[in-house]
Amino acid sequence: MIVVSLTYVKSTEEADRHMADHLAWVKTGYAEHGFLASGRKVPRTGGMILACGPRAAVEAYVATDPFRVHGIAEFEITEIDVTTAIEGLDGLKG
Repeated sequence: MIVVSLTYVKSTEEADRHMADHLAWVKTGYAEHGFLASGRKVPRTGGMILACGPRAAVEAYVATDPFRVHGIAEFEITEIDVTTAIEGLDGLKG
């Protein structure tokens, strides 16, 4: 599993200017790039994405996020080798 953490480096107002494009990018991530869950951080300092698939493929797609392209957020990508999960999420195990 891949965890992508976005942290805004520009204002939320600047992020909002690119939000529609970012959300379209997220939607494509679900359809074509293994996204499993996503959402805003609380408080609103960025967001998180959970994805599956090869790390290199996720990294390549993340590089196309409008938030990255326009310098809105910094990204941290962490790969997790899931060894334990609740029933129903066993498919996340590596």
